Parts: sequence; structure tokens; C-alpha cells
Amino acid sequence: MRGEKLSFAGHSGEPLAGRFDRPEGPIKAVALFAHCFTCGKDIAAARRIAGRLAALGVGVLRFDFTGLGHSGGEFANTGFSSNVSDLIAAAQHLESMNLAPQLLIGHSLGGAAVLAAAGSIPSVEAVAVIGAPADPAHVLHNFGADLATIRATGSAEVTLAGRPFTIRREFLEDVESHSLMDMVSDMRRALLILHAPRDMVVGIENAGRIFASAKHPKSFVSLDDADHLLTRAEDADYAAGVIAAWAGRYLHLGEARDDGDDGAPPEGVVRTTESDPAGFLQDISVGPGLALRADEPASLGGSGLGASPYQLLAAGLGACTSMTIRMYARRKGWPLEGVSVDVTHGKSHAEDSADADEGKPRIDVFRRIVRLTGPLEEDQRARLMEIADRCPVHRTLEAGAQVETVEEREDLG
Repeated sequence: MRGEKLSFAGHSGEPLAGRFDRPEGPIKAVALFAHCFTCGKDIAAARRIAGRLAALGVGVLRFDFTGLGHSGGEFANTGFSSNVSDLIAAAQHLESMNLAPQLLIGHSLGGAAVLAAAGSIPSVEAVAVIGAPADPAHVLHNFGADLATIRATGSAEVTLAGRPFTIRREFLEDVESHSLMDMVSDMRRALLILHAPRDMVVGIENAGRIFASAKHPKSFVSLDDADHLLTRAEDADYAAGVIAAWAGRYLHLGEARDDGDDGAPPEGVVRTTESDPAGFLQDISVGPGLALRADEPASLGGSGLGASPYQLLAAGLGACTSMTIRMYARRKGWPLEGVSVDVTHGKSHAEDSADADEGKPRIDVFRRIVRLTGPLEEDQRARLMEIADRCPVHRTLEAGAQVETVEEREDLG
């Protein structure tokens, strides 16, 4: 995944700061992501969902609404209507790049905003909402005792997620003026609702109201014990995987979009790109439409959402071993019905090392267990086990390899 900074004019003409998460291969679809109330485009859930979708070939634009994050304008002058207008402006900017969005994704109040905006963005074919309220006015419960002050005096400073925000009476009137369920009923787009039954910020009953108001096709997926902000990496990753699988029915993911830059690595290049700077998750592109993930377990600071680097190395040895055996048996016409290879990796002291334990060098040891099924003769089995040692990856590991590393700097021109 490659992140590209974008800037475009929002509803008031102020510049909005965006990031387009571009797949390493061809762009199969484009999504527009709306963040939760007072959050921002860089909240962990937004980053993880965009990264996962990009790994699956979906380009994602996430941006800061007016007055938030790196975007211009004053938050105090914004409201639900301005968020909807900012979304429409973002979609128009994508269209100018030949990347008109087919999918809208909204989180919390951003979910309500995409429901309201969908009917005004012709390219949109599907909408997915996460923890969305059925009524934009639901956000008012965050203001507590300050709500009466805002109504009485016209404005007040409220603290949300540890940060101060000025909220004006116009904001209250704006969120209270929208009949969102009428918009949902008239939306005429495929709809996916993701909601956690234990969501303590936006209750699960909101998902029920949205589902009841929407026309088919519509789907609901429970996020089980996830919290409202999807702070756990596995919850955000699950949501992204569900959205991508569901959207595939409506977005024609087999058809690459042509914007003049498919971002695919050159033939023969395996490209690894950091997906989660807060952990170790990596997206690996090995060719158009072919993607892997690497990570470390939670015990080592990762999120456990991909194979570790040594597991990938062991997988390469196991796969090469199996392919080499199959290739030889096929050429000989032998009745080999199946091959499986278990590979474990560890460290061992070299046999010719010094006597003192602390002086003994450690070497990597890969242990293979090969299983051959089929009515093979004993001499055929023995020969296939000999052939296992001839697999190219095996030979590379035993002979050693030279690694050359160079830095390629981004041209900041």
C-alpha cells in the first residue's frame, strides 16, 4: 500500500487534508471513508480498514472533515450538513482523478453522513456503516450538562476524548433537523451494517432502525465484543475483511480501474509495505491481485494478523520442497497422490564450535517432515526424499546468500 497526500476544497472552500491509500497492484475499486465525530482520518480503525482494503485492491480516500486534523476551517462553524457536503466534495475530487468512488464507508457519525450523502454521489453502488447512529442527533448525548448551556447562551466549550471543542447552537439545530431514516429508505444502494452488540457509545438498537428502514439488498454483521472505536487491531481487520468480501458482489472487483498508475511492483519484485506503524503488520504484493500479510504475535508487539518473517521463510522452503517432489514424480509417472511438508525453525549450536557454551556459534536449523501419499514403491519413496534436498530454496539456504541493500529516497522535487 502506498499513501498519497491529497488536498481539495471542502464545503466552505477551505482546504481539506486527505490521504489516498493506493493498492500496490491495479485499483479494482475506490472507496471513500468518513471518520467518526471529532476523530480524524488517522484514527487507528480508519488506518487499518483502509490498509486492509488496499491490500485487496481497493483504493481508499480518507480525509479530515473541516476544522479537524490537518484540514482548514473552524470546527465551531461546522455541522452534520457540512460533513455531508465535505463528503460530496471529496467524491467530486476523486472523480476528477478518474477515481469516482463506488463504495462509501462511514464510522459512527461518519456512518450517518455517508447514509445522507450516498444519494448525491452517482458513482456510489454500495454503502457500509460501522457503529452508525440512526439519528444524527444521537451525538448530542456526548455534551452532557453542557447541552443546556449551548442552547441557552449560543455556544460552549465541551471536552470530547480529552480535547476541547467549541459547540454552537447552530450545530444542535443542524443535527436535529435531519430525517436520516427517510434518506436511508430512498438511498437505493446496497447497504452493509456492522455494529457491536456491546457498543456503549451507539447502542445496537440504532443498527436495527437503519436495517428496518433500508430497502434490499441489505446485510447486517455483528462485531461481537468489539468496542465502538474498533481499537483492537483484530476487530478493525475483521470489519475490513467483511466489507471487502461483501462489496465484491457489487463493485466488480475483478475489473481494474485505469487511472494511469496501477502501482504494481515490476515483474520479479516482491514489495513489502508497512500497514500499521503502531505495530508490525506488513502488506506484501507479489504480483497483480496476489497479496500476503506479515506480522508478529502480540507477545512481540504485533497484532498476530499475518505470518511472521521466519514463518514465511519456512513456508517458502516447504512449498518449494513439495513442488520439487511433485515435479519429479509427475515426470516419472509415479503414483504420488499427495505431498505435505511440515517445517519448523530453530537455532542449534554448530558441531565444530568451541567447548565453552558461551563461545558456541548458533546456526539456523530448518527441520522438514515430508509426507508422501499414494501406492509408491519403497525405492520410489527413497528417491523422492533425495529429490526433496534438491529444491532451489533448500540449496539457497544451505549455500548462503548475499543480500545487497540500497536506499531509494522519495523525490520531493
